[in-house]
Order: sequence, then C-alpha cells, then structure tokens
Amino acid sequence: MEGDPKGGGHGLVSETGPVSAHTIDRDSWRQVGLLLVTGYSCGYILSFSNLMLVPLGWTWGIISLIMVAAFTAYSSWLLAGFHFVDGKRFIRYRDLMGSLFGKFHIITSFHWQEMYYVTWVAQVLILLITNMGFILLGGKALKEINGDFGDTPMRLQYFIVFTGGAYFLFSILVPTISSMGKWLIISTVLTFTYIIVLVAVVIKDGLKSNRVIDYETRGNTASKIFNGFCAISAIVACNAAGIIPEIQSTLRMPAIKNMRKALHLQFSVGLAFYYGVSIAGYWAYGSSVSEYLPAELSGPKWARIVINSVVFTQSIISQHAFIAPVHEALDTKFLKLHKGIHSRENIKRLLFLRGSLFTVNTLVAAALPFMGDFVNLLGSFLLIPLTFLFPSMIFIKVKGEAGKIEKLWHWGIIVVFSLLTIATTVAAVRLIVNNVAKYYLFADT
Repeated sequence: MEGDPKGGGHGLVSETGPVSAHTIDRDSWRQVGLLLVTGYSCGYILSFSNLMLVPLGWTWGIISLIMVAAFTAYSSWLLAGFHFVDGKRFIRYRDLMGSLFGKFHIITSFHWQEMYYVTWVAQVLILLITNMGFILLGGKALKEINGDFGDTPMRLQYFIVFTGGAYFLFSILVPTISSMGKWLIISTVLTFTYIIVLVAVVIKDGLKSNRVIDYETRGNTASKIFNGFCAISAIVACNAAGIIPEIQSTLRMPAIKNMRKALHLQFSVGLAFYYGVSIAGYWAYGSSVSEYLPAELSGPKWARIVINSVVFTQSIISQHAFIAPVHEALDTKFLKLHKGIHSRENIKRLLFLRGSLFTVNTLVAAALPFMGDFVNLLGSFLLIPLTFLFPSMIFIKVKGEAGKIEKLWHWGIIVVFSLLTIATTVAAVRLIVNNVAKYYLFADT
C-alpha cells in the first residue's frame, strides 16, 4: 500500500482518478467529521436504549458498547488506510474488494461470483433498509407531534409519505455529500439542540422517579442469549454503515490522513452523543424504556414537541449521507457525466431516479413499519462482515510481507467475527419468527 498520490478532480468527473457523477477530492476533514458525528447522532439513537441495553443489562451492556466501539474504530481506521493500493485510488468499497479478490467459489451449486458484487449487494441492502428506517423514524416523530396537538392522531402512514416526500426534495436540492456543507452546520445545531433538551428531561425523570427502576434482563437463559446477540447487532449498526471508502472519496488530499481525523471526531464527540443518550435513557427508565425514547418523557409538552420537530428536521439531512452511495451509483450510470448534475440534460433523469428510489422506500416503510427487527437481521448478516471481516481480509491480502503476529491478529478477527455473524444472524431470524404475529401490512404502530 502506498501513500496518497498528488492530484485529484474537483468536478463531476476526475481526470486523474476514478469516474463519478459526484464530486471527488474536495471536502475538508472537518466537514466529513461533522457528517459522521451528526449522521450517527441522528434520531436512530432514540431507540438505542431499548435495542442495545435492555437485552444486555448494565454489565454486559457497557462491556459490549466499549468492545464494539473499539473494534469498529480500529477497523474503520484500518480500512481508511487502503484508500490507495499500489498507487490506485478506490472510491468505492466494491471496487476495492473486486480488485483485490477477484473471483471466489461458493461451495454450492452456484456459479462463480465476484467479491465486487457481494460487497455491492451487501451495501445496497444495508443502505436501503437504513433509509427506510429513517423514513419510518421521521414519520413517527411527526405522529408524536400530531398526538401532542390532538386527541385523534392520524395514521402513521400519512406521516411516512410526507417524510418520504421531504427526503426526495432534499435529494434533488442537495444531490451529493459534498454539497451538504452548510446543511451540516444546521444539522450540528439541531443535533446539539435536541440532545441537550432530551438528556435534560431524561435526567429530570430519572431523578424524580418514585418507583424502583428495574434493570433486570427478561426471559429464560436461551432468550437472554439470543436477545443479547441482537443487541450486539444494534450496537454495530449504531457505529458503522459500511461506506468508509465512499465517504472518504469526497475528501481532499491527503485523503487517508484526513479520513482518520474525521474518524477520531466520530469516535470521540460522536460516540459521547449517541452512547450518552442510550445510557441516560436506560438509567432513567430501566428495562421498560420505550422503543422510541421521547414517548417516555414526562414533559413538559413543549420539550416533546421540540425534540420530535428537531429529530424530523435533522433526519432529512442525516439520511442523505447514508443513501448517497446509492444515488452516486445511479447518477454515474444514467446521468450525462460531462454536464452539470442540475443541467437541462440531467434534471429529468435526476427526478426520475430519486423519485423511483424514494417511492419504493416509502412504500415499504409504510407497509412494514417494523424496521428494527429487519435492521438487526441485515446488520448481523451483512454489516458485521463489511465492518470487521473485510478490512482484515484486505490487510492480509495487501500486506503479504506482514509479520506472523500481525497476520495471526487479523486471522483471529476474521474467525471471531465470522462466528459472531452466524450467532447474530440466527438470533435475528429467531426474533423475527417470534414476532411474526405482529407483522401485518400498513400497521399503525
């Protein structure tokens, strides 16, 4: 592996590197750092107390939070170092895996498959499900606001459709990650606002609670084990999205050094935010904490309205970072690359591509408003390999002359997290099977 070579393009197409309809090699590490901090401190954190700590309890919960964060930070730092391999820049995870590993054989009746497609399918499924979860999250926030203003709240599906429409408009006005600059400042202010108000009310509720708070994990031994693995999947999902190379592609040189600076910001300031809210919520409400934390708040009414309003608004910005790699793939394939992204030649195509994507995602979110279980499944089956296995595989492949201890360390990571992938996937499937009775189309949850 070599260091960052000089050069890089600032337009829609880089003349000295990979071709993309989106901007390459322009953003500062501070902008990407803000994107990571606010993106991972989005409204998803309002469910983390329930998803991550309730199944594990205090001891195993805190241990799991620390261990997953440490390994995620390490694997992300490692992967960022392979943005350039033998002088070639890789702006997409799938390009990197396809170049290094080529083809492999699945020991079944299937034909030869390429790691390029394995990586890309994994990313697409994760990003689409994440976006559907964002749409559902925004819809729930709007429904909570509606409930505070009236006794006959509208169905969740109406708010989901409104949220999908808002995300679509934002994707047209702000088509790429690099164009999010000023919006990230707004997102940062919104993030600070709702987290400060939320934590203040949560702490007030915890201090004034007259009841004995129960922190016990529930169920028999088998249930506790399986639920614990589901919680670990959720912890992985709250720390990673499997798109480090795609985000890194927007950075100006030196891209490796700048990406690692941005990651330091995520795993310090960002981690304090999304772990802090998760721990505070569990401390205040214990094992009975809701899947949507604002539903637990005792008041005042204005605080709930502010939190839900800001969560909805901030989610419009945050969701864009996690769906942008899908936009980039579609735009690069179907837009005229030598024309502006909002040019007359491209605007109709852009409207069609974005409209089609958000129509499908909104419809699925409205039909199946139970994204938590499915996020666990895809997170365990797909996100754990992208986050932990593949970076170590890349290290072994690229660093062929590495010492025995280094290779042993990375083989150990591959073995341990392969077993974790199997365990968490089985646990996620079991959870879905157990909850199948509550799944019905267009449920007003």
